[in-house]
Amino acid sequence: MSDSMNVFDRRIVRAHRNRAAAGFAASDFLFRETADRLADRLLDISREFPLAVDIGCHDGGLRSALMASGRIGSLMQSDLSEALARRANGPVVVADEEALPFAEGMFDLAISNLSLHWVNDLPGTLLQIRRILKPDGLFLAATLGGDTLVELRECLMAAEIELRDGASPRVSPFLEIRDAGALMQRAGFALPVIDSDKITVTYDNALKLLADLRGMGETDAAMARAREFTRRSLFLRMAEIYQERYAGPDGRIGATFEVIWLHGWTPHETQQQPLRPGSAEARLADALDVRESTVPDKARPN
Repeated sequence: MSDSMNVFDRRIVRAHRNRAAAGFAASDFLFRETADRLADRLLDISREFPLAVDIGCHDGGLRSALMASGRIGSLMQSDLSEALARRANGPVVVADEEALPFAEGMFDLAISNLSLHWVNDLPGTLLQIRRILKPDGLFLAATLGGDTLVELRECLMAAEIELRDGASPRVSPFLEIRDAGALMQRAGFALPVIDSDKITVTYDNALKLLADLRGMGETDAAMARAREFTRRSLFLRMAEIYQERYAGPDGRIGATFEVIWLHGWTPHETQQQPLRPGSAEARLADALDVRESTVPDKARPN
């Protein structure tokens, strides 16, 4: 794949995760929150999954939430970062989400927690995930959406325009929820369900937010990111603008994380199928107890 088709520099994504590994537990609050919500969603499904895989496991924090659900027999884990993978308990392999090393039809469940937003070829990765799942296998994921860190993006841009008479990408792009369903269908998943939550985290100031993003390994890895040294004055001015625009009555600033939830199944003949058009055995008008009227094919001029 040429650089022109790459949005993210995967080498930098790996480097950021490796750098964050030692202190990851101090900044993993968002991962823990979404892990608990993924486990809750799994509990809503009345079946068990003998063999599952966690794609992009980071330090393995999702494992405890999943195993506590009682729905999973065995869990394989993988992560792009060797430093993070070494911190995960249980079976784990170092693997790129864009080149999954698993056999076709191997797993009953594939799950991913806040990792797929760094993938360049998301349609291709979704196809790979469908391939490694058994028929009627479940895919469940949390990924960051387009409204993530809107405040930070706005304030960084304002500070850069003010100080440098121009702006460059400082926060990586994210998936838009309006595109997620189409991507799932394109990858061949049946019965896709897409929804989103917004999680607001408050900080004393914007510099604390930047420190947390670094601690998560979630700093900018876009190919189009600024490559030159960024002066501290830019971040200090950004923090001032952030405080002016977004501070609450208590003086703390809020940071938005949009989480998009992906839920889909690999096709199987036992799954519900849409009825053939015109095959209904009852009239909707009868069910609603209203009179049915016919709409003409074309409106007639007065």
